[in-house]
Amino acid sequence: MRLSWTWIGVLALLSAGCATRSPYQEASDPLEPVNRAVYTFNDYFDRGVLKPLARGYVAVLPDFARTGVRNFFNNLLEPITIVNDVLQGKPHQTASDTMRFGFNTIFGVFGLFDVSSGWGLEHHQEDFGQTFGKWGFGEGWYLVLPILGPSNVRDGVGLIPALYLQPVPRLTDDAWVRYGIYSLYFISKRADLLSASDILDAAAIDPYLQVREAYRQKRWRDIHDGKPPEPDFFDDELFKE
Repeated sequence: MRLSWTWIGVLALLSAGCATRSPYQEASDPLEPVNRAVYTFNDYFDRGVLKPLARGYVAVLPDFARTGVRNFFNNLLEPITIVNDVLQGKPHQTASDTMRFGFNTIFGVFGLFDVSSGWGLEHHQEDFGQTFGKWGFGEGWYLVLPILGPSNVRDGVGLIPALYLQPVPRLTDDAWVRYGIYSLYFISKRADLLSASDILDAAAIDPYLQVREAYRQKRWRDIHDGKPPEPDFFDDELFKE
């Protein structure tokens, strides 16, 4: 535990060093050679393992079954969203997401059916990286994590409390069952991105840069709840004396 909190402190300092950086500014990527190597490994793993499994998953499971799996995992991770609602000071969203979790768990058969959306309780997704961004921490260095893919120092730090709160170990003590749940989660998420990855393969001249900038822009929008501030180009360093 002591080592984990030491790393949190070190990573937080690295993140704070870029507190004002937005996706309209150049990315902080001093680890680019290492990141590219990890990206290449992830790409081979994706093409050789994850993507074929995702295609098989789509071919075997009908749409309603895949929707049920997606709903189940959304509901399973809802408590993490609720905790971050509280930390971000969103009382209305906290109440809405708490009711959504309760209704989908009880009336939606442990979340397999999303009954709450039909009752006006929309799905939100909040994580600790977004919370740290709301608190003013910058993205820090760009990182590519093995298997998990694009990230940054701030979001990497955010994974630590998420790992402590994630509910799968509380569902079962059987390690193989846990591995099966994690595998199903990753395959389901990968299946949802099949069309996006096909577009990336066809269009990107440098897919590493394309993924990096797309990730930065997405996280910027996530932190600002889909309504990021407009860039002020006259406040850019190029225009400063």
